[in-house]
Amino acid sequence: MEPILRVDGLSKHFQLHEQQKLIPSCINVSLEVYSGQLTALIGPTGAGKSSVLKCVYRTYLPSSGRILFFDAKGREIDLALASEHQMLELRSREIGFVTQFLHCLPRKSALDVVSEPLVARGAGRESAREKAAELLAMLNVPERLWGVPPATFSGGEKQRINLARGLIARPRLLLLDEPTASLDPATTDRVVEPIETIKAEGVAMLAIFHHPELVRRLADRVVELAPPVVATELLETCAH
Repeated sequence: MEPILRVDGLSKHFQLHEQQKLIPSCINVSLEVYSGQLTALIGPTGAGKSSVLKCVYRTYLPSSGRILFFDAKGREIDLALASEHQMLELRSREIGFVTQFLHCLPRKSALDVVSEPLVARGAGRESAREKAAELLAMLNVPERLWGVPPATFSGGEKQRINLARGLIARPRLLLLDEPTASLDPATTDRVVEPIETIKAEGVAMLAIFHHPELVRRLADRVVELAPPVVATELLETCAH
């Protein structure tokens, strides 16, 4: 079985130009993600787990390394070198990202926020809203909140809206950045069910989980990251 995503020697650092320093985030990360499987990233705070996901999604531009994604047509695309147009197309159809924080238009109802990815793919508005309602019910979001903008919700409620929006369109590759961090144990158990469902349907996942128990329960592969060396380097030294 060939991976849908292969990361080879990925590194990301941030440049502080005024101080002529480099701040390392993730260093020399290599991993593979397969359809119908979940690869979990583990490691201490500061190991660069979220940076890896953001480099794959191209929120961050990688400093070095390759991020090889195999799209629905079988083409190999190095996401580290892909154009902005290519990335927008892949995000709209093949790569989803559930971040730690919900970002959406302030006046949109929760139902419309969740159904938006399906509508963007050409689904009818009412059928998309029906599927959104099913997911919201599964994640135990009270029905009285479905017509309300999520900006007024609690942290846990916002995270469930965020997760529902990421799950609804069934991307070929789904990135999960601590999707259960703001949830109580009972709600966390509810979140596991749709994750297991889409994994069984063939969705590939690269995920960071706050709880080790979830890693044991959901992960098919585990990649442990070590924190990068804390020492900083002069930019001019790096240039040579």
